[in-house]
Amino acid sequence: MAGERTTRAGGWRWPAAVGVNLLLGVPGVVPAWLLWYFAANWPLKDLGWTVGEPTENDGALPWVIVAAPVLALFALAWGLVNRSLRRGTGLPPGRYWPVCAVATLTPTLALVIASIPSTH
Repeated sequence: MAGERTTRAGGWRWPAAVGVNLLLGVPGVVPAWLLWYFAANWPLKDLGWTVGEPTENDGALPWVIVAAPVLALFALAWGLVNRSLRRGTGLPPGRYWPVCAVATLTPTLALVIASIPSTH
């Protein structure tokens, strides 16, 4: 019938949004690594939770200067892309944003899991 939706939650747009976020996760590995490196060498090291890089003696400021623009550009691109994609899916924000965040983190998580040495 006219006006009747034949598909749920935007049809093909929902899987497309997840796919786009998986693709965004590939370059998203860089900001994730920058965040981990910063955290592991300063706040987590100061708490005694990690052992920092022994040759890292320049302090945190150079890393903040390098990481802040990279993180800001990635967050801006991710937010703008997903803002336009979410409108087309028809899903509520409480469902859309967490799923897309996990999809974006999937390549980083895959690399972390792949880097765990096997025990056999």
